[in-house]
Amino acid sequence: MKYKVYTQLFLYASCLFIMATSCASKEKKENTTNTTQTEYEQPNILFFVADDASMKSFGAYGSKYIKTPAIDALAKEGATFTNAYNCNPKCAPARACLLTGKYSWQLKEATNHNPYFPEEFKFYPELLGQQAGYFTGFTGKGWGPGLYKGKHNPAGPEFNKHEKKPPFKGISKNDYAANFADFLSQKPEGKPFCFWFGVFEPHRRYELDSWKKTSKQLADADVPPFYPDNETVRGDLLDYANEVEWYDTQVGRAIKILEEKGLLYNTLILISSDHGMPFPRVKGQIYEEGFHVPLIAYWKGVIQPGRSIDDFVNFPDIAPTFMEVAGLKPHEQMTGNSILELLKSDKSGQIDASRDHVLLGKERHDVGRADDEGTDLSYPVRAIRNKEFLYVHNIKPERWPVGNPEYGYLNCDGSPTKEYLTALKPDDKEYHFYEMSFAKRVEEELYNMQNDPHCMNNLALSPEYSDVKQKLRTQMEKELIAQGDPRMLGKGNVFDEYPYFGKRLNYKTGERYLVPDSEKPNK
Repeated sequence: MKYKVYTQLFLYASCLFIMATSCASKEKKENTTNTTQTEYEQPNILFFVADDASMKSFGAYGSKYIKTPAIDALAKEGATFTNAYNCNPKCAPARACLLTGKYSWQLKEATNHNPYFPEEFKFYPELLGQQAGYFTGFTGKGWGPGLYKGKHNPAGPEFNKHEKKPPFKGISKNDYAANFADFLSQKPEGKPFCFWFGVFEPHRRYELDSWKKTSKQLADADVPPFYPDNETVRGDLLDYANEVEWYDTQVGRAIKILEEKGLLYNTLILISSDHGMPFPRVKGQIYEEGFHVPLIAYWKGVIQPGRSIDDFVNFPDIAPTFMEVAGLKPHEQMTGNSILELLKSDKSGQIDASRDHVLLGKERHDVGRADDEGTDLSYPVRAIRNKEFLYVHNIKPERWPVGNPEYGYLNCDGSPTKEYLTALKPDDKEYHFYEMSFAKRVEEELYNMQNDPHCMNNLALSPEYSDVKQKLRTQMEKELIAQGDPRMLGKGNVFDEYPYFGKRLNYKTGERYLVPDSEKPNK
């Protein structure tokens, strides 16, 4: 009898032990699974980049007359950077900085617009594919304009076969979202993806007065103080607004596709633009609206909603960020610094005290600049921007900043606004608007960005700001020398000597013509 009781007790205890062991094993397995997903599962990367959209053109940055609900919703649920910059405010050089993680003046030929991209540089999509197994691709506009050697655009393999009829004539027929869906349908099971979603909008040309087909009114437009306030300018801004809104529509469609495929939870989404709007004194120019770009980050479960980040970040920081997100160390060529820690932080405002400024610059953008030194010349500028000031050094102030007037100021896209400004005469009361956009500039410029965000009042010649100016110039040049900038090392003429592979200018007739294929390097 006693033996039977002991046997029953032993069996009961054994059952309890087995149950406890089983539960503990199950709990350990579940915890291991969660740890693996959190720490080791590679996130997807989706990068949206507009072509020529100013930061202030989005609701998340204060725009009232341009409606961007899809982008604004992501900003509300993610993080908005208030001090993001593009390093060089023109399509090809800005995108080169994004793809390589290098500062513009470190990219040899790719410092210029419409260049031949040197073969020595690596691109983050290629690196993610080779080293981390990412499925990569792009739609719309990748890197360009210019020539490159290789099977694919530096932004990755092309997905551009789907088209649809756009609402206005100036908008591309590219069905960006359908091409993104096509990309995802071809993605191998279990592979993370990295996709460059590059719309062509709001690049010119626009359908003239397309705004009249919408509910927009001339009174809605927000006219910057460096333009005259008239119907021509207002109408031009509203036509531009239509194309920014089209960009927002494409973002919204892409996000819906992610949701439907269950991919939104583990995808880092960045939204930006390569530079400011294609208007005089903005695109291609070293003034605030030309190089201050939108940057919105969304990453469900990682980025806390509603954050506003004031740290200064620059386009060279994007590539190393994507490398770290993928679990890789940034490539040795990358001189930018990852912003991953900023994304993961739970703070708003200034997070990293060392991120208190950015360096900016440009060399040759479009052709149409000539003098006794030659033709196809650059307009070299270097600048430094911190929280309070923008200091600009126009290294060759004797040259025309937007190109020679006799050739049509070719570093400014054609537009009704440009036509109005360039038609002004010296005795017109609005002539100062022409001068702000197209006239030659003094060697040094200094602007108080707290009081003068539109860069209207140059303080460089004011004695009370001489110390500030010198301090900023010294800091800028010291950092540029450390980065090997040829302009700081007495070798700046190299930027004028690099060939141009876009439309070349006949300096006798003033006409532009395509570079013959015989003069182009083989791809």
